[in-house]
Amino acid sequence: MTAPDSPGQRFEIPADRPLKLDSGVEFGPVTVAYRTYGAPNADKSNAILVCHALTGDQFVADTHPVTGKPGWWEAIVGPGKILDTDRYWIICANVLGGCMGSSGPKSIDPATGQPYGLKFPVITIGDMVQAQARLLDHLGIGQLFCVIGGSMGGMQVLDWVSTYPERVFAAIPIATSYRHSAQNIAFHEVGRQAIMADPDWRGGDYLSAGTLPHRGLAVARMAAHVTYLSEQALHRKFGRRLQNRAALSYGFDADFQVESYLRHQGSTFVDRFDANSYLYITRAMDYFDLQAEHGGSLPAAFEGTKTRFCVVSFTSDWLFPTSESRTLVHALNAVAANVSFVEIVSDKGHDAFLLDEPDLHNTLQGFLNGCAERRGLRGK
Repeated sequence: MTAPDSPGQRFEIPADRPLKLDSGVEFGPVTVAYRTYGAPNADKSNAILVCHALTGDQFVADTHPVTGKPGWWEAIVGPGKILDTDRYWIICANVLGGCMGSSGPKSIDPATGQPYGLKFPVITIGDMVQAQARLLDHLGIGQLFCVIGGSMGGMQVLDWVSTYPERVFAAIPIATSYRHSAQNIAFHEVGRQAIMADPDWRGGDYLSAGTLPHRGLAVARMAAHVTYLSEQALHRKFGRRLQNRAALSYGFDADFQVESYLRHQGSTFVDRFDANSYLYITRAMDYFDLQAEHGGSLPAAFEGTKTRFCVVSFTSDWLFPTSESRTLVHALNAVAANVSFVEIVSDKGHDAFLLDEPDLHNTLQGFLNGCAERRGLRGK
């Protein structure tokens, strides 16, 4: 079930206890690949689940086995850091449908001995969370101290609180929304069509055919990457400066530095990500709509919640704008939830949650310290 290039810890959901997916399909066996940092306390009340974004994975705070780069949130996860591994037990799982060890479209279908490809079932954010809940059962965690994540990770945070309200003491959804907007669905569709238009995609069976749709996946990444940045950040970094030339070429080479940057982003992405996983995970984000799932009432998704929330947005995030976080906060207020909200002034765009953003770090530190005190968790 697992891909050959998927190091780390694994949990197997057996075929006789399959996941019941939102599509109605019963799916199993399922592999969940994950990483842990720190250690559990006596009653495992110090567990924090970190939910990764679309192109992230479980390697939060150690060297990535494919790229050799530091973990994607190494700035805040570790001994003495905000997610202090001397105090908390940090868990991060590669999402269902992913390509770093969890069951996904490049995994081997036990029925055929071949990669699933498009025979992999369509999944949702709720299905990802269900797989994580089974992992927590396996680890003996009754209630999480906190669940935290940005972007698609934030969608998982919200689904966790809505689906398993008794299992989450505190929740931190960052730069996210209760549903994917039409604009975001449109950008994802551009990426998917780029992949499917690549002749090497071969109807999704490229692994069996010995090909990879590098060009389509690179274009998908380039289009998405633009949405992760702000106009200010792009202008500050590149402006209209030319790339290794003194004059325009009057052709279609990468004349501008920003073009060269995007081409680099696309070419490096294909070395670590699976094209079909990109199709499935973007579809899961598109389908996410907590309001629709609760009869058109967003407050109903959180009725009776006892979870403490800290909702965070960024002023320059046009992928998940602050207005959507405010709608979420209003819904939480409508059910008298314990919620704080911080809009952080930043010109770094959507990706600000992954970057050195002191106001974000101060917010997380203060909220977690307060919740830990209420929870009776002591630091060293």
